[in-house]
Amino acid sequence: MATPHINADKNDFAKTVLMPGDPLRAKFVADNFLEEKRLVNNVRGVQGYTGLYKGKKVSVMASGMGIPSMAIYAQELFSKFGVETIIRIGSAGGIADNINLKDIVLAQAACTDSNFVKSFKMPGTYAPIANFDLLKKAHSVAQQKGFSVYVGNILSSDVFYSNDVASWQKMNVLAVEMESAALYSVAAFFNKKALCICTISDCPLKGLELNAGERQTGFVQMIELALEIAD
Repeated sequence: MATPHINADKNDFAKTVLMPGDPLRAKFVADNFLEEKRLVNNVRGVQGYTGLYKGKKVSVMASGMGIPSMAIYAQELFSKFGVETIIRIGSAGGIADNINLKDIVLAQAACTDSNFVKSFKMPGTYAPIANFDLLKKAHSVAQQKGFSVYVGNILSSDVFYSNDVASWQKMNVLAVEMESAALYSVAAFFNKKALCICTISDCPLKGLELNAGERQTGFVQMIELALEIAD
C-alpha cells in the first residue's frame, strides 16, 4: 500500500487526518493531544502519526508547503489509504481589515492564482469549496468555545512573497495561504470531505507577524477545534 511519499499500511491512518503544513506542528499535535500515538509515516521527514483523541482514532500528518505538495498527499491519502476527511490546520496571512493575529479563519471557499485547478480539465472555472457539514460544525464549536472565528473566502496562492494581496482584499477575501484550493479540489474529485482551518500568523498589509516558534506551537485553539470536529 506504500506510495512514493507515504510508507504505511492502509489501516495505519484514521478516517480523519489533520494536516498542518509543518512536520514539527504535526509532531506537536501528536505529542500534546493524542494518546497511544504511533509514527506511521516519516518519508522525507513528513511526519504522520495516528492516535486517540477522547477515544476517537485520529491521524495527523504534514502536507508540506504549497499546492503541489498538498495535492500529492491529499490524493494519496484519499485514494490509497481509506481516508474520508482531511482538515487542514495551517497558518494564513490576514488581509481583511477586521482580521488580526491569532484569529481563526474557516475557509468557506478558496480562490487561487494557481493553474492547478486547470489540471482537472473542466469546461470552465471550477470554484473549490469546503464541505458544508464540516464548516457548519466547526463554526458552531468555535462559537461555543468563544474563539475569535471568521468564515469566508480565502486565497490559495503560488507566491509567498506577493505584493498584490490588496487586490484580493477589495473582493472581500479574508486571508491568503498556499494549500486549500488544492485540498478542496482533490477532495471533490474523490468525493471526500475537506475543511481548511487557519490561524492568522501575519497581517502583511498591517506589517504584523508571529515568530517561527509561535507559528509552530501557538495555534492550540485551531488544533482543539479540528480535533473536536474529527469524525
